[in-house]
Amino acid sequence: MKRHFSSFRFSLLASLFLLAAAMTSCSESDDTVEEYVNWEARNYEYFENIYQQAKTAIDGGDLSWVIIKSYSKPDGLTAYTAGADIDDLHTNYIVAHVITTGEGTESPLQTDSVRVHYRGWLLPSTSYPEGKQFDSSWQGNYDLTTMVPAKFSVTGNINGFATALMSMHVGDRWEVYIPWQLGYGTSSSSSSIPNCSTLRFDITLHSFSKPGKAMPPFK
Repeated sequence: MKRHFSSFRFSLLASLFLLAAAMTSCSESDDTVEEYVNWEARNYEYFENIYQQAKTAIDGGDLSWVIIKSYSKPDGLTAYTAGADIDDLHTNYIVAHVITTGEGTESPLQTDSVRVHYRGWLLPSTSYPEGKQFDSSWQGNYDLTTMVPAKFSVTGNINGFATALMSMHVGDRWEVYIPWQLGYGTSSSSSSIPNCSTLRFDITLHSFSKPGKAMPPFK
């Protein structure tokens, strides 16, 4: 009897341990799900709110906001002007808030290479009230005297990022909002960016060069 009871008690304890482990696993899983609950709807609403905020500002004469059509769409790279009619999807556009206006007068083309300072976030979520940062070309504070820009081709980027680059001038610093339709879409290949993610970028265009031409030095 003692051996039988001991065996039963062991089995009971083992079962309780497994149950506790399962509950812990579910809890962690729930946290992960909770982080991005209703993600598609939240991201759509987030971008729509930013779009409407920018449109209202532009209609009121605020030049610090721009709405730009994706370069890949008909009439691409055209900017919204106050009072204009927009008869296509808002998600065919990026929205940008101009932080600094540079002294450059030209913009990169699709075939050009660029030097860029950038940092990217997801929209605010449970664990990241300011939005989860998923990529950055610099560490610490924004300081042009110490930061080293990333170098890449315009076409090597997602649609919305490339659209921003092809609309900026050297020295411009923009906060750019990209709907998932111009980002990583509904089947993101990035482990740090969920499907249907609206993206927010801090982008500074440092310099650019034409194909076959040397890139200007970053300092």
